[in-house]
Amino acid sequence: MAPVEAAAAAGAGRAARVLAPDWDAGREQGDGMIVVKIGGSEGIDYDAVCDDLAALRAEGVRIVLVHGGSAETNRIAELLGHPPQFITSPSGFSSRFTDRQTLEIFEMVYCGKVNKGLVERLQRRSVNAVGLSGLDGRIFEGKHKATVRSVGEDGKTRVLRGDHTGTVERVNVALLELLLEHGYLPVLTPPGSSFEGVAVNVDGDRAAAAVAVAMKADTLLLLSNVPGLLRAFPDESSLIDRIAADEVDAYLEVAQGRMKKKVLGAAEAVAGGVGRVVLGDATDMWRLTLDADVAVGVVA
Repeated sequence: MAPVEAAAAAGAGRAARVLAPDWDAGREQGDGMIVVKIGGSEGIDYDAVCDDLAALRAEGVRIVLVHGGSAETNRIAELLGHPPQFITSPSGFSSRFTDRQTLEIFEMVYCGKVNKGLVERLQRRSVNAVGLSGLDGRIFEGKHKATVRSVGEDGKTRVLRGDHTGTVERVNVALLELLLEHGYLPVLTPPGSSFEGVAVNVDGDRAAAAVAVAMKADTLLLLSNVPGLLRAFPDESSLIDRIAADEVDAYLEVAQGRMKKKVLGAAEAVAGGVGRVVLGDATDMWRLTLDADVAVGVVA
């Protein structure tokens, strides 16, 4: 299996030029596209990322962008008097408990402020972006989980009802291909749709992995406010530079918080046929480069 890579390298400003030869080779085989997921934590430089995406588009690279918006959602939820509630599953994954009111705040921020902010940034850079949620056209579709299991501080597992979450099981490839074929750059965000048409919160990293698999992408970039998986978080010198796909379970024990979902999404993408996955730093995407053989995520 192909490895998940995240290693240090130099070469600021080279991403588009290094990707171009790979794109030409991949295009002959009918793929050669990348899926980019930008996290929603504090410290993301969206202008820098959009500069990079515009440069890649100028090179002819097909791109689908997926984004989050957690930090801004948390801030606005607090202001609206409905603060976020995070839960930990028995398997150790942290997620947002999404009741109906939380879902509506989530849609307001993710689909409104953050999504349209990214679309505007790209339009200012002459990239004809189209912002859509996974609910639109059922781009992200899966089963609605109305109940979730949560481990409390006392170590006891409880069942919480009224949740609106799901996992992406199907991607509307036809709609995404239609946009790409007509020169648009899709900018996608949760929520998705249940099979019954109910809006559900889906994990952005795993949704991006599902898109990369469905679109037969050459590369998946999972960008956040850290350079990748750190053995001793938050010490960036402890960056783990290579993860073999068949050793992911061992690294999940090292991953902290949201990084668990990123590592899981990376593994799902590689298992689904994506050539390479990068866990990189979105605060300066120009510190990321790809060559013909390996994917490289770069630290300062």
